[in-house]
Amino acid sequence: MLLTGKRFQLRARTLAIEVVESKRVAIIIQAGAIIKILSGNDQKVDVLWDSRKVEIFTFDVKMRGTEIMEPALV
Repeated sequence: MLLTGKRFQLRARTLAIEVVESKRVAIIIQAGAIIKILSGNDQKVDVLWDSRKVEIFTFDVKMRGTEIMEPALV
């Protein structure tokens, strides 16, 4: 599954992990937030959210996200 570069809007609150001062901190991304996939694999992805790089489970993107389709270039 190739998600890198795609953008999603989350339909539900989603758990994320952020590194703050070398410590992993659990945070909640609110429903309605827009995320962009930076990299990842079948388990976890790094995303850009609100100018912050955080990590979420790939499953959560699939189950709680709606892909934002970019308009086709003509």
